[in-house]
Amino acid sequence: MRLFKKILNFLFLSALRCVLQRVKSCECYVNNQLYSRIGYGVLLFLAIGEEDNEYKCIKLAERIPQLRIFEDENGKMNYSLQKIKGEIMVIPNFTLYGDLKSSLRPDFSKAEKKERAKSLYERFVSELKYQGIKVAEGIFGAKMLIKIENDGPVTFILEE
Repeated sequence: MRLFKKILNFLFLSALRCVLQRVKSCECYVNNQLYSRIGYGVLLFLAIGEEDNEYKCIKLAERIPQLRIFEDENGKMNYSLQKIKGEIMVIPNFTLYGDLKSSLRPDFSKAEKKERAKSLYERFVSELKYQGIKVAEGIFGAKMLIKIENDGPVTFILEE
């Protein structure tokens, strides 16, 4: 029974965390230099937890382009990123795993270690590209400045 619980936790209970924002445009700067940019689409801040795995990265990358968060001609959210042929910028952001419940200083102990998190981040990005989405990225582990022209604002928190 204990092994079964560990397997369930490994597969389902831990969650990739992301904040997804609909944007008119977005730019990522590293060392005061423009690194990447997108036009109309989605900005995604992604955090990888210690129990996350490749399967979850693939499932999330398959799901995001299909989310109907763009408005149709009647103002209803009926169109997906795929439908509008939008772009996505993925920014690695381990601070989404910062826990502030019991302290004034964030506890990042649930975030995945850097090497493995980077590998899963890269797998997630490659799967998005495989879905046919134009993808721009930040740099894993770098300090970045993100300039956002928010659309809406429309913001969602996802845990996959």
